[in-house]
Amino acid sequence: MIDIKGLTCGYGEKMVLRDIDLSVKKGQFFGIIGPNGSGKTTVLRAVTRLVKPVSGSVFLDGTDMKNLNFSEIAKKVAVVSQSMPLLAMTVREFVLLGRTPYYNKLQFFEKEEDMAIAVKVMEMTGILHLQGALMSEMSAGEVQLAFIARGLAQQPQILLLDEPTSHLDITHQAAVLDLVKRLNRHEKLTVMIILHDLNLASEYCDSLALMDNGKIKKAGVPEEVLDYRTIEEVYKTVVVVRQNPLSMKPFVMIVSEEVKKKCEKGS
Repeated sequence: MIDIKGLTCGYGEKMVLRDIDLSVKKGQFFGIIGPNGSGKTTVLRAVTRLVKPVSGSVFLDGTDMKNLNFSEIAKKVAVVSQSMPLLAMTVREFVLLGRTPYYNKLQFFEKEEDMAIAVKVMEMTGILHLQGALMSEMSAGEVQLAFIARGLAQQPQILLLDEPTSHLDITHQAAVLDLVKRLNRHEKLTVMIILHDLNLASEYCDSLALMDNGKIKKAGVPEEVLDYRTIEEVYKTVVVVRQNPLSMKPFVMIVSEEVKKKCEKGS
């Protein structure tokens, strides 16, 4: 679905990504991890043409994205941003914004089809009962579900998510990622997600790309990417990696400075 070949891009004269090669297959739940400033969000911005390549190309379903306009991209790719100003609008009005790429040039109001799709995606995300509530009055978890519903209203083939769980407690983290996983499995939605939490990335993603200083340090299944040597090298932090006894996925544990000193004394 997404092929990134030799991509170099950035902001002004500052190049954030350098010679990136990355491929996300149809139906994958693909995670991007890495330290702050490693270029994770810039990858998503390049995929949606918000950042233009200095060199290299981004292909969407075999088509070079430079040949697609924003409306064509929005019908295939939906973005759930990290944060957005909460305007004084209801959940229903906010979700209906996802139908904008399908409006005709002289269309100012939604059609019955648009309303039916909005109701369907609000049902899928469990927020239909909140459709009349103001976005500004909802909890962080409910807001994130509304963002996902707005993205689904675009009827995309690919869902891009930029740290959708960063401000949520573990209950809402699980709710959001379980929902995205169901959409991936049952609706055949291709998912590309940025996550800071390595254990969430390990638990939910089929494949991972670990970024470091604008390049891909390592890519593969979680078991290949999340080994302690690689994590320590990239994050400059001592960790222990064990296996989750239920999912058998890698589980990363941070070693505090105090514990590290005790271990050094004991040895």
